[in-house]
Amino acid sequence: MNTMLSLSHTVLTGWETNNQYVIKNSLGQQVLFAAEESDCCSRMICGPIRSFTLHIQDNMGQEVMTLSRPLNCSSCFFPCCLQELEVQSPPGSPIGYVIQSWHPFLPKFIIQNERKEPVLKIVGPFCNCKCCSDINFEVMSLDESSVIGRISKQWTGFEAEMFSDADNFGLQFPMDLDVKIKAVILGACFLIDFMYFEHTQNQE
Repeated sequence: MNTMLSLSHTVLTGWETNNQYVIKNSLGQQVLFAAEESDCCSRMICGPIRSFTLHIQDNMGQEVMTLSRPLNCSSCFFPCCLQELEVQSPPGSPIGYVIQSWHPFLPKFIIQNERKEPVLKIVGPFCNCKCCSDINFEVMSLDESSVIGRISKQWTGFEAEMFSDADNFGLQFPMDLDVKIKAVILGACFLIDFMYFEHTQNQE
């Protein structure tokens, strides 16, 4: 299954505003809409590491997923307090977690099920600033011996990358993957966007 995720971040009068996202299927049809809930002080002071709740709704306006991220450290020098995300579906019922795994120079995450048991890993590139090409985060088996999916930050051109806060991501995972784990991988995409691709120039 190949699900396209389109991320759109709006900036108003120089102040950082809540992120909003449109989630599309492989045919380009909108299937979900997501909106960030966070306070203005957190967005201005904490920037990309801010805590937030992300509400994901279907096309009827029914909330089908809730993502919750606490305020944690973003430095690799503090491995005891790294990033994490809880995925709930329906809201109030945890189905999985995304836990940042400490590594000195690679972005790494562990996908956990509702019992907090490790299921998959996500491994990103050494450098996430590639020009004119996609940036891939591989979804891998726990022993990192095989790639079973991918989260791709898609290159959208010089003008869009330099002057816009809109980001486009593509998700790929097997058709037969547990639907709950698919939802957690989707949650991981949001966390990766906040951690590595959130624009900060408008917060100054």
